[in-house]
Amino acid sequence: MLAKTSEPLLLKKPLSWLIVVVLAVFIYFAYILFAPNIFPKQDKKAYLCIPDSSGFEDVVTLLQKESKVWNTASFKQVSALLRYTKIRPGRYELKSGMNNFQLVRILRSGRQTPVKLTFNNIRTKEQLAGRLSLQLMADSASILNLMNDTAFLATYQLNPNTSIALFIPDTYEVFWDMDAKELFERMKKEYNKFWTDERKAKALAIPLTPVEVSTLASIVEEETNGKAERPMVAGLYINRLKKNMPLQADPTLKFAVGDFSLKRILLEHVLKISPYNTYRNRGLPPGPIRVASPNGIDAVLNYEHHGYLYMCAKETLNGEHNFAATYAEHQANAAKYQKALDDRKIFK
Repeated sequence: MLAKTSEPLLLKKPLSWLIVVVLAVFIYFAYILFAPNIFPKQDKKAYLCIPDSSGFEDVVTLLQKESKVWNTASFKQVSALLRYTKIRPGRYELKSGMNNFQLVRILRSGRQTPVKLTFNNIRTKEQLAGRLSLQLMADSASILNLMNDTAFLATYQLNPNTSIALFIPDTYEVFWDMDAKELFERMKKEYNKFWTDERKAKALAIPLTPVEVSTLASIVEEETNGKAERPMVAGLYINRLKKNMPLQADPTLKFAVGDFSLKRILLEHVLKISPYNTYRNRGLPPGPIRVASPNGIDAVLNYEHHGYLYMCAKETLNGEHNFAATYAEHQANAAKYQKALDDRKIFK
C-alpha cells in the first residue's frame, strides 16, 4: 500500500517547482514593468527632451540626467521587451513614481507634452532667436538664419528688416521638436489670426500696412513706459507722418547706434548715417526696432486724435512726456528736461 501512495507525491513535487518558477517570473516581470522607477529630481516636474538623431543610449543618459532612476537595467529590459527601437525626438513629461511601462509606451508612441512658448520684451532678432531656442529644439543660429534669409522671407512678404514683425508676443502651445521653418509657419498662422479684418481696416484708415503699424508701435513702446500714454504718442507720430515731418524719434537713434541705454541724445547721434535715423530721414525706418507687443500695436491702431507735434520727456524723468503743439512750447519743455539731466549730472 505504501508503494502505491508514494508515486503521486513524486509527481506533485516537480509541478510545485514549476508553479514557483512561473510565479517568480510573473512577479519579476510585473516588478520591472509596473514598479515605480522614475522620480524627477527634487520632486518637481521634469521633462525628457530627446533631440534628432538620438540613439537609445542617448535616451538613457538624458533620463538619468533629468531624473532619479532607481533601476536603469529594468528600464532597458522593458524597452527591449516592448520593442522600443525607433527613437522619436520630442519633449516628454516625467512624472514622479512613473513606471517603466508608462514611460516606454509614451516614448514609443511619440506622445509629447506641448511647450508653452512665450516671448516678450524683446529688442533684437538675436535676442528673440536666443529666447526661442531656450524653449525649443531648434537652435538660435537656425532661427536667426531664417530671419535674415531674403529668399525665404520673400515667401512671407517680409525681408531681414521686417521679419521680426511676424512674431506677436503671446503664449503659444507648440511641440518642442519643431524646427525653424515649422516655427515660422506657426508664427505666420498666429500673425494672420491676430491681424483680423477689423485691425486691417484700422491700419488702412491711417493709412499704414500691418508691418508699418508694427514698426511704429515698436517706436512708441520704446518711447514711453506708460501704456496709457501710448495712444497719445502714436497720435503725435501719425500727425508728423501726415505732415511729412521727420519723426525725430530718439529710440530710432539708440537703435541706429546700438545703445538703448543712452539717456541723452547728442549731436554725434543725430548725425549718425543710418536708415533708422529718423532725424535725418523722413517717414518710418525700414522695420521695427523691437518686437512690438499687441498693446503697442493696438495703441497705434486706436491712436489718440490731437494736434500735438512735439514731445519731450518730463523733467521728473519718470518715463512720461510733455506734449506741445508748437515748437516754442516744445523748446520750453526741452529746457526743463535738459536742466533735470544737468542737475542729476547725466551727460550721456
